[in-house]
Amino acid sequence: MLKSICIWTAVILGIGAEANGLFMLWSPGDWYLAVPGVTTTGPFNQHFIRDIGLIFLFVGTSLLVGAFRPQYRVLLWTTATLWLWGHAFFHFWEVAVGICGPDALARDFPAVTLPAILTALLSCWAIADARRERTRAASTL
Repeated sequence: MLKSICIWTAVILGIGAEANGLFMLWSPGDWYLAVPGVTTTGPFNQHFIRDIGLIFLFVGTSLLVGAFRPQYRVLLWTTATLWLWGHAFFHFWEVAVGICGPDALARDFPAVTLPAILTALLSCWAIADARRERTRAASTL
């Protein structure tokens, strides 16, 4: 049951990251105006939005490939987690130095902090599952 929940969580997060990345690449101006709070963080920068869109495509692909290829899961999910945590910490830093108000943390939570937390949990589960598999394989030898 837990395995199924983890796989489906990774698939949903992966599809979300892919959709966001494609939106950022396809229509950076529309993305800039559509995502709440983005316009308050600085002027429109098409190049920057597309750069981040590529990162979201990589994050989404890592989550999706890891969901279906268990042998790569730990590497792919922890890599995605590291970037998502860096992104979340950056948002906290912006509040700490006064670029954004504290209300930005609540506004950004569903799209920034929550995915970082969920992928960290997924990565912990993947590491534990890989250890269980190694132990199981070693005991059958």
